[in-house]
Formats: sequence, structure tokens, C-alpha cells
Amino acid sequence: METNVRIAVLRRVALMLCAAALWPCAAHAQGFKFEKDPGAQQRAAEEAARGARVAENLSTPCKESLKNKKIAVIIGEEQSNGVVLARQENYGPHFQLINVRLQALGLRTYTPEEIRKQIAQAEIDAYFKNNPDAALSAAKRLGANFVLRGLITSQATYNPIVRVNQVSVGMAFTLAAASGRTVANAGAAAASYAGPDVRAMAVTLLNEHADEVVSKLYSEYCRNAEVAAPAKARK
Repeated sequence: METNVRIAVLRRVALMLCAAALWPCAAHAQGFKFEKDPGAQQRAAEEAARGARVAENLSTPCKESLKNKKIAVIIGEEQSNGVVLARQENYGPHFQLINVRLQALGLRTYTPEEIRKQIAQAEIDAYFKNNPDAALSAAKRLGANFVLRGLITSQATYNPIVRVNQVSVGMAFTLAAASGRTVANAGAAAASYAGPDVRAMAVTLLNEHADEVVSKLYSEYCRNAEVAAPAKARK
């Protein structure tokens, strides 16, 4: 079953690559010319390159023992004053976009409900305050081997020409062992989104980049997790 899921993911990437490769030919056959859209070729090339990176990341060998490790996914949002909001019930859509892909690759994750039932909000906040002692205590009580922390950041500016607020949104993910040792990093960013709803824009951003973000986390996890986990936990 797990192999079939991985094959399905890779097949989707392959179809994406084929579509990107065949599109210029189809456009030419229908009489379209790229001169009318100078950015079309560049966009197709960027999409093909992204698909190639995803396929390469997903091809990373991963030991079966790592698939059984428990991963807690927590998400927070940094405010303009530097305070991080991390009430997990506010980030369901963000969690699902990441969690579904992790599970499709055979990794074990907690749901936000399981996390909230077993550890206090103050302990979740500890992860975003870089408090290693509190974070380790929370991981032990939850029984998690690894914690994947996603942080939403934003920067708002006013554009006087079009008279709207422009918001640059970023999401940075850090996967760490319960001991605090970093295993993997990945992120995505997008600029010039207009509107006040940062969380909604972060969902849009993740929709566009989730495959590449998760594939990078997966690749680095498979290569680094066994070294980062304590010897006792690896048994």
C-alpha cells in the first residue's frame, strides 16, 4: 500500500513534467506563438524544474524504522510585535495541506486534537519561544520523536499607486528531534499579496508550494533523522 502511494505521488509529478514538456508543442499546433506571452516559456520551465526537484526529493531512500517515528506538526503565526500566536485550532487548513502529504509518504503524525489533549498551550508556545527545556518536556509527554514547526510570517506595506495594502507572506518549516537537534528545513514565500487576511494568504501560498516543501522535508528527514534521534529512541 505504501509503495503504491509513493508511486502515485511520483506518477503525478511525472504527468506534470510531461504536460510542461508537451505544452509548447500543443500551443504551436494550435497556432499560438510565445511572443504573445513572453513569460509563458519561463513559467513552464520553472514548473518543470520544480517538478524535477520534487521527484528527486521523493526518490530519497528512507528506512522503514523512520516511518514508524511519531511526528507532531504545530503551526504558529508571528505578529508584527514579535509575539507568536500558536493556538492550533486556528490553523487547520495549513496543517491539513502538510499532514496529508506526510501521511501519503508513509510518515506517522499526530492530529491537532491529539496534540491539544496531551500538552498544554504553554508548552506549544515553548516551541516558538526557543525554550529547549520546555519543548523537550512537551515532546516527552506527547510521546513524539520529532516536532515539525511551521511559522507564518508577514510584512505589510501600503502601495500609494494602487492604494491597497500589499502583504508579503512566508512560511518556514523546521523539523527537529525531541532533543532539539534540527533534522530538516524548508520554506516558501510570496510577495505582493493584497488583503488583510494573512492566514488565508498563507493557505494559498502552501497550496502552491506544499509538494516541494514536503518533499524537501521528507528527503532531509530520511537522510538525517536516524543520526539526530537519541540512541534509545532508535531501538
